[in-house]
Amino acid sequence: MSPLLAFYLCYMLCLGLGAACVATACLWSSRWRGGFAWDGTALQFNWHPVLMVAGLVVVYGYGAVLYRVPLTWGQNKRPWKLLHGALMLLALVLAVLGLCAVFDFHNANGTPNLYSLHSWVGVATAALFAAQWAVGVATFLLPCSPASLRKFVKPVHVFLGATMLSLSAVACVSGINEKLFFVLKGNGTVTQPYSQLPPEAVLGNSLGVLIVAFVLLVLMMLSNRKWQRPDDAAAEQPVYSPLLQEEN
Repeated sequence: MSPLLAFYLCYMLCLGLGAACVATACLWSSRWRGGFAWDGTALQFNWHPVLMVAGLVVVYGYGAVLYRVPLTWGQNKRPWKLLHGALMLLALVLAVLGLCAVFDFHNANGTPNLYSLHSWVGVATAALFAAQWAVGVATFLLPCSPASLRKFVKPVHVFLGATMLSLSAVACVSGINEKLFFVLKGNGTVTQPYSQLPPEAVLGNSLGVLIVAFVLLVLMMLSNRKWQRPDDAAAEQPVYSPLLQEEN
């Protein structure tokens, strides 16, 4: 199989897995958790898993593999820089809304914030992502950024990007498990215990598996040097030009 065909098969699988992650999160919140609202009730909390999966995992992953798409090679890199930055900004906005949903719900119901390992990992990942986005804009998009700084920041930017995607998967999977433990306590005829693996538990576990599969596929695509953009891989072109500077 040619590397080009192998890439596009993986890319289509990546797009499909990402869509499946969001669809499954929406199905869980709408079918088993009652739907959505923004009123301080549990219906507001339901936005939290959907927005965090959509933002910190799926949209983030799509933005991360953008430069691997061969159709972008040999073209002016400026539009793809803009699209990459826009996707990452969209991911950040969705994540912030997801955090607002859960914090508002906790505050409205007198529930403590930031007491679980899931919340620590999630908030730390979102904060690191915000810092990464701001540094990326300042370093790679502004013409006043010196070339030496861009050359230094680029590998750190790439490393942190993969790290944050991995942390996002950890936060989401731990959050799914935490939620299932909270709601599936087996109280009479209302719910079955998590240990009996009722349909909601199967769906929640399946969502976790989809997230892990999506993240592993994105990391595999990012680590394959055969799929790296040629002008990024070329050793004779070590300087990364900012967005607002003319380039071919």
